[in-house]
Amino acid sequence: MENMMRDGDHLDCIDTWQGGEEHSAEDMGAVWERFQHNIELAMDKTDRKRFALPWKTDSATYLGAAIGEGNLRPYHFIYIDGSHTAPDVLTDACMAWPLLVNGGLMVFDDYMWGNPRDALHRPKIAIDAFTNIFGETAEIVHVGYQLVVRKRNAA
Repeated sequence: MENMMRDGDHLDCIDTWQGGEEHSAEDMGAVWERFQHNIELAMDKTDRKRFALPWKTDSATYLGAAIGEGNLRPYHFIYIDGSHTAPDVLTDACMAWPLLVNGGLMVFDDYMWGNPRDALHRPKIAIDAFTNIFGETAEIVHVGYQLVVRKRNAA
């Protein structure tokens, strides 16, 4: 909010704030409270000219409703970091991709996340599938613990 957004911009934050299978020992109520506190701090630093809208739901429900209602607000930046399971990551990416403007960035968190019980319980296989399937329009611009793609027109 402080470094990437301009005055008047907003940030949609879509999460259940219930955590995933790897968060069973965490107090997710405290995570929600910390999120709200951090957003308030960021909005105060920007004189409340930039704001965040939390949507306490799963991404498939939110994106499905937005797409179904024709409420396709274009995004310049999409950050995928909800569930770490491959089916959820691939669903999030495929549903969010049409909402990303040409030249926009999609960041996948936890690309190199380790110690899964199997490949379907980590994001990497889904991110690799997405970048292969959407390779004509998804240009990889960074690979590390996070993977970043830029959307471009098809060749």
